Amino acid sequence: LYVKMAIIGRSILRALQAKLTNSVRNISKFSHNKVKYYNTNSLSAVIVAGGTIAIYTAYQCVASKSVLAYQPKNAEEGVRAVRLTSRERRFIRFASVEFDGQLYMTPQDFLESVVEADPRPRLKRKMLTTSDMEYMKGHTPSLNQGSPRLFRNLRDKGIISYTEYLFLLSVLTKPQSGFRIAFNMFDTDGNQRVDKNEFLVMEKIFSHAWKGKRGLAIAEDLTKIKVPSEEYVDDEQGLQRRHAVDTTLIIHFFGPKGNEELKFEGFRRFMLDLQTEVLELEFSEFSKGLQTISEVDFAKILLRYTYLDTDEYDMYLDRLLDRIKDTKGITFEEFYIFCQFLNNLEDFTIAMRMYTLADHPISKDEFHRAVKICTGTSLSQHIVHTVFSIFDEDGDGLLSYREFIAIMKDRLHRGFRSYAKNEGWDAFRNCLKQEMKSPT
Repeated sequence: LYVKMAIIGRSILRALQAKLTNSVRNISKFSHNKVKYYNTNSLSAVIVAGGTIAIYTAYQCVASKSVLAYQPKNAEEGVRAVRLTSRERRFIRFASVEFDGQLYMTPQDFLESVVEADPRPRLKRKMLTTSDMEYMKGHTPSLNQGSPRLFRNLRDKGIISYTEYLFLLSVLTKPQSGFRIAFNMFDTDGNQRVDKNEFLVMEKIFSHAWKGKRGLAIAEDLTKIKVPSEEYVDDEQGLQRRHAVDTTLIIHFFGPKGNEELKFEGFRRFMLDLQTEVLELEFSEFSKGLQTISEVDFAKILLRYTYLDTDEYDMYLDRLLDRIKDTKGITFEEFYIFCQFLNNLEDFTIAMRMYTLADHPISKDEFHRAVKICTGTSLSQHIVHTVFSIFDEDGDGLLSYREFIAIMKDRLHRGFRSYAKNEGWDAFRNCLKQEMKSPT
């Protein structure tokens, strides 16, 4: 596009120069008024013609969707040019520190990445030194000192690798029944304890997946994984393990010397604490220090990671406002129990398919009973009424659970499940379209 516009610009300038030269030559043949009239009209005609050509060419470029992009010259450059996944892009955007060419999130970065749309403004990433790493190592609490405020207390005094970021994201969506399965995946020798090398196996597995996605040969048998600290991966984005660094999570689990072992109870407590911490952060964002959030705020939390346009989003909120007459508010306990239910959404889906058989809508009593069967806990009547007020389309007291489940899956997976958001021109066009619909 730029090349074409430059050619057009040069052509217009040459045309202008030719016209002006002809105008000067004709000065002796015409009176002053006629010269002025001639020059003005000639110049106007050239500008109009040039502008028309420029607009037409620009339109052709956009209509043809031609892309003047860098083309990789060899296979190695092609590997580096592979498109990043939505999780990779999000990690890169929120990672605020770097050490020896590898990007890391701080605990605060991680929390913000799961509750905020955009990272905090910053001029550049902080380059960590060896002394910074030693300081973090000495100030990381042990596993028995863990709490639902661990990440908030650490703030920027810790580092999280990209592989650990994926692990922590998976923790947020795990039901308690899945904690044991996750632990057993790390416990490769089946002794009910996980040591540091077993935990680091996930980095090895991830590096193989990363290579496979980029078409690189994998000669090793994954069933015979060696100690992962022996192999490092070099990538331009700085996402892969390229040096032996003990991250905050490794020190928290296995101690500063790396010789402690992780047992299931400690692993389970860590996962519960992390889930609680993120939910507390979300709740406090809307509660503003109060003990409850409004029903509308509850609806906004449920809808915040969905891919609804402005009209659909407003429709859900308007429907809730019309139906909720007695605003009691939602307590954190009610909010927490409902979010734990979302972590059991797959079991709930199976239960509903078996219970309704023909995909019929479900009543409040049926919904309440299914949740209790799947989670072992009961939702309050007020929460159930609020959910139905949001998702019951025609107000008949029945819920079309297919639409409900689709939206709740987006909420559960925080926007990563369905598809990556549009970028570039498509994103701008869609954003402009939605803003034009919004009331001023």
